[in-house]
Amino acid sequence: MPSIFSRIVAGEIPCYRIAEDDDFLAFLDVFPLVKGHTLVIPKLELDKLYELDDRLLGRMLVFASPLARAIEAAMPCQRVGMSVIGLEVPHAHLHLVPIKSADDLNFTRPKLSVSPEEMQAVQQAILSRL
Repeated sequence: MPSIFSRIVAGEIPCYRIAEDDDFLAFLDVFPLVKGHTLVIPKLELDKLYELDDRLLGRMLVFASPLARAIEAAMPCQRVGMSVIGLEVPHAHLHLVPIKSADDLNFTRPKLSVSPEEMQAVQQAILSRL
C-alpha cells in the first residue's frame, strides 16, 4: 500500500506545494511544529533516508538548500533546522523547520492547528522568496 506521501506525489491527496523536480517534492507539513515547517521527500518510495542511493541523497540536500533559504527569509526565525525523524510516515523525508531555539525541533511538542488560509499565506510567503 502506498504511503500518504506517495499518494501526495501521485496527486491523490492535495498539498501546499513549495517545490518539485523529477526526483523530489517539497510541501508544507499540515501538522507543523511551527508555521513554515516544510517536508522534502523523494518521489521514490523508500522507508528510510539512508536507503537512497548516494546520488539522490546528495541531490536531496541540493534541492532543499534554496528552500531553506526561502523559508528563513519568509518566516520569523534565527535559521532553518533540518531533521530526519522518520517515525511518522514510512517514506523517507527531511523536515525543514524555521527555528528560534533548539526546542523548536522538539517533535514531542503538540503540533499547531493552522487554518487553510494561514497555510496558503505561508505557502505564498515562501514561494515569493524562491
